[in-house]
Amino acid sequence: MDIIGKYLDRTEFESYEDFCENFRLKVPEDFDFARDVVDAWAASEPDKTALIYCDDGGREKRLNFAELSLLSRQAAAYFAELGVKPGHRVLTLLRRRYEYWICAVALHRMGAVLVPASIQLTEKDIAYRIQNAEARYIIAVEDDFVLEQLGGLKSSCPTLQDIIVVGDQPPVPYRDFNREYVRRRPFEGYSGLSNNDEMVIYFTSGTSGYPKMAIHDRSYPLGHIVTAKYMQRVRNNGLHLTQADSGWAKFGWGNIYGQWICGSAILAYDPIRFDPRRLMEVMKKYRPTSLCIPPTMYRFLLRSGLKREHVASVRWFSTAGEPLSGHVNQEFYRITGHHIHEAFGQSEGTPITCSFEWLDIRPSSMGKPSPLYDVAIVRPDGSPCRANEEGEVVIFTGKKGRLGLLSNYFADGEPLDPIRDGVYHTGDIAFADEEGYYWYVGRNDDMIKSSGYRVGPFEIESILNTHRSVKESAVVGYPDALRGQVICAVVALREGYDKSEELTKELQDYVKRNTAPYKYPRLVKYVPELPKTTSGKIIRKDLATAL
Repeated sequence: MDIIGKYLDRTEFESYEDFCENFRLKVPEDFDFARDVVDAWAASEPDKTALIYCDDGGREKRLNFAELSLLSRQAAAYFAELGVKPGHRVLTLLRRRYEYWICAVALHRMGAVLVPASIQLTEKDIAYRIQNAEARYIIAVEDDFVLEQLGGLKSSCPTLQDIIVVGDQPPVPYRDFNREYVRRRPFEGYSGLSNNDEMVIYFTSGTSGYPKMAIHDRSYPLGHIVTAKYMQRVRNNGLHLTQADSGWAKFGWGNIYGQWICGSAILAYDPIRFDPRRLMEVMKKYRPTSLCIPPTMYRFLLRSGLKREHVASVRWFSTAGEPLSGHVNQEFYRITGHHIHEAFGQSEGTPITCSFEWLDIRPSSMGKPSPLYDVAIVRPDGSPCRANEEGEVVIFTGKKGRLGLLSNYFADGEPLDPIRDGVYHTGDIAFADEEGYYWYVGRNDDMIKSSGYRVGPFEIESILNTHRSVKESAVVGYPDALRGQVICAVVALREGYDKSEELTKELQDYVKRNTAPYKYPRLVKYVPELPKTTSGKIIRKDLATAL
């Protein structure tokens, strides 16, 4: 059976130009992910592997599509019995437990709205999300820190009706998901909702303010056909690994929707904390055929002794979530014989640009636009930029529509249409070279204006992060009476290195040798760790105000 063929006129293309000209997505009027993907595989290939789960404690679980279909129908019946109805919003705090997939499919099946959240959130953060989403239920993993955050939520969140806990022995008074749901008769029927109804809500990272709700409708999984088939190059009957917490939109990019449409199984590795050596062991043991992890993880793999044997099974490597240093890509190729293919996108949509298979690898390039969107780089007045001219990346929705993009924002108690006059503004600055390859510069809010120059932080950070002493860095603007702003590098050092005037001078000279001299950091500050959101993004506003 070929599920992806139901939604594409053609699945294979000879060139990027052929891809852009002939890629066509067929969207049915009532797409239902549970029915049209999970149940369809269960009916045609019941023994087909859907999920392989493992953790650092030696636990392993494998689910085929027949098992997943049945368990998700039992979970849907259980949720319905508790009072969950179509349109109800349900917040999950499940890390990468295998039950996440059962719960997610169950909620999609019955028409409830999935609101994934990170287990790193504190009680205040969780309450903020419940109150803004008006969530009625929480499904949380049995974890000491998570359970500690749940105690006061019912008193502060009037919409919250019940808390369900996933684990071996959830404490009283919480409902025991694993013990209770398998006793239910399977849910029959489907939600009956339309493509325009809500399906998933992601809270944006909130690096420059409170997180907003990015709302996706029920056609959203179809947009991730591009993600899985053409960005990550997953294979039917392959095994794909995207290492991301289920509370992040990156998880939706790589761990459920497009991958299952394409027929790939998911490798769900669920560590308590990231350990590059352990990840190498997992890849060597389970042999994924495609891999998508953030640039930071690739960097730590290289620093932890990555060898070709650790990733011998992988045929395609990709990344997204933050810019990838060209140095990391080149070093990875030297060791493995493979390049890392970079994509650019946001929680608000699917990949906007990508280093697709037909394109030359240009380390640090974002690749070229996805045929799903009408993408351009524009000036503040909306006119198109010339080659090598920096501008904002935007999506015009008039010609190709907005499949894959969020249907709405919600912030401060009000809905906000993200499309203004037919244009979605990403807020990201980039330029395109003469051959149409995109190159990332930085967030519009992060641009540094110094002595008449506009400087993006990414290039300087990429250089600093290759220095032997630097674990990670962030570059921000610091107020200066003469220059307006000066470039300031905030650096976390690797073990064995200490801050000193000599090291500061060495880092400054290192930047001068590797880029235009005016871009060197006039200030270098040292910190133990960089402040980050729960999705791992650096919070630059916290750095700027703390300096």
